Amino acid sequence: MSEKNKEKVQNEAEQENVSEVQIRRQKLAALCEKGRNPFQITTCPRNITAQEIRGRFEELENKDVCIAGRIMSWRDMGKASFMDIYDRSGKIQVYMKIDQVGEESYTDLKNCWDVGDIISVQGYVFKTRRGEISVHAREVRLLAKSLRPLPEKFHGLKDTDLRYRQRYLDLIVNPEVKETFFRRSRIIKTIRDMLDSKGYIEVETPVLNTIPGGATARPFVTHHNSLNMDMYLRIATELHLKRLIVGGFEKVYEIGRIFRNEGMDVKHNPEFTTIEMYEAYTDYFGMMDRTEDIIRACAKVACGSEQITYQGDAIDFSVPFRRITMNDAIIKYTGIDFLSFKGDTEKAREAAKQLGVEPKETDLWGNIMALVFDQKVEDKLVQPTFVYDYPVEVSPLTKRKRGTPELVERFELFIARCELANAYSELNDPIDQRERFVRQMELRAKGDEEANIIDEDFLTAMEYGMPPTGGMGMGIDRLVMLLTDSPSIRDVLLFPTMKPKEEE
Repeated sequence: MSEKNKEKVQNEAEQENVSEVQIRRQKLAALCEKGRNPFQITTCPRNITAQEIRGRFEELENKDVCIAGRIMSWRDMGKASFMDIYDRSGKIQVYMKIDQVGEESYTDLKNCWDVGDIISVQGYVFKTRRGEISVHAREVRLLAKSLRPLPEKFHGLKDTDLRYRQRYLDLIVNPEVKETFFRRSRIIKTIRDMLDSKGYIEVETPVLNTIPGGATARPFVTHHNSLNMDMYLRIATELHLKRLIVGGFEKVYEIGRIFRNEGMDVKHNPEFTTIEMYEAYTDYFGMMDRTEDIIRACAKVACGSEQITYQGDAIDFSVPFRRITMNDAIIKYTGIDFLSFKGDTEKAREAAKQLGVEPKETDLWGNIMALVFDQKVEDKLVQPTFVYDYPVEVSPLTKRKRGTPELVERFELFIARCELANAYSELNDPIDQRERFVRQMELRAKGDEEANIIDEDFLTAMEYGMPPTGGMGMGIDRLVMLLTDSPSIRDVLLFPTMKPKEEE
């Protein structure tokens, strides 16, 4: 269809929509004139959901119930009508007869109600001659008038941009979208239940920070008027949670929003949800075990199985997750052994260029090693894989690997070609930590806006003594994407960040 024809069809649809809105407003006015303004009703005696009726039919047959929900389809048969009502649990059919609900109510129903309206129905449970479990109405009430028509039922709401902007409409007309967010809720609850059962304490740490810390990312900046100072929306919860480890919490976690002023794509949104967890007296291998247990449990709850499919790839959580060092992974997929010339930036640069990877001028040996992994290895990792022992240059908050100081005790978990979790044996040496912060500040002075800033209060906390600690951070949104087979992070965020429509 040409752009001109598309515009014509869109204009006709908008005109038709305006006309429908006017008609629905007139119906509302007619009800108000009769003293039946639905918006004056404050409650209804709903006592059951559609799913409960279907699941308990043998117990509830011929029993009185009260349901409430939105009219999603309507079949008018003269003196009787069938409606499909949707509540949060799904669909139930309602049968209405003029001699049961009363002539006045039935006349209002036919003349002033529409698909999209929200109603309550009191009646008894029965099964139609076709075998469909339904509610036979004795009393019906209009609870809220829908003044805008829903998308045409056979085509639904397909425009992804409109779906994200008007998520409420998306949830109304696309039941599978609602299920995605129900599953998201179950995933988060599973994580909480598992950690709580292991003795972890859930906490809340500040969203407004005086410096951006705990990650390599560009922050959002705001201004505190009373203190007359700039502040930053947090880019990680790490440094505050580690302060709590110093304070003796020993096992602590937080599920919360993180804000990073960076690019947007199918895996990134400026605000997103993470879990960060820290446990004293363990290391990154302990965090591997904990992470694997969490993901396997979430898969069972969200998918009912430890075998899932994500975007055509079969993923198996039932077997132990693969574990491989970063250097061994690079050797496997490129043949280059970075540890054979560890610390030699020039050799690392030459090796990268042979692979078609172009490091930045400021990149050191470890930065180049990590860059080669990102560009040449990451997209090969489909099955759950812990990649561990990262170069120190890209891990300023991590404990050095025993016996190999060029590396640190860090892992990232990759599933379906995507990084899902990041974990460390946490650096608890305040002297080493200060030195790394200083190097980060040097990078910042050279123009790296994402380099860490020295957090003097955090260093002070470490100087009081921090026990050996394992820590892990995981993107909740990416986990939900994986376990709901969603291709974009916007599909698992109720209200993803969108540019205002008038500015597009």
